[in-house]
Amino acid sequence: MVTQKNFKQQVIESKTLSLVQFKTEWNGASQILEMIYNDLTKAYDGVVKFHTVDYETEPALVKEYGVMEIPTILFFKEGKMIDHVVGMVPKHQLVLKIENALMK
Repeated sequence: MVTQKNFKQQVIESKTLSLVQFKTEWNGASQILEMIYNDLTKAYDGVVKFHTVDYETEPALVKEYGVMEIPTILFFKEGKMIDHVVGMVPKHQLVLKIENALMK
């Protein structure tokens, strides 16, 4: 889990494409998306960094990045948010967004 304390080091200062999933343990859509997220973590190991933020315990990050729904995945590259997805999205859509972000 990424927290307010280590977000800058883990995500903002990373030169690698980083995905940050905002979720909660009790949200059904978060649980379903978590399975897809874990598959992508394995598929892009060493190429993309995958992080998770607990929506309920990190309100400062939620507010800073304007996360209003869960699950939400933010895409960061070289310290900037370059893309995002909100809610349930199919795996192929996430793969397409990751591939596009890697090309930028």
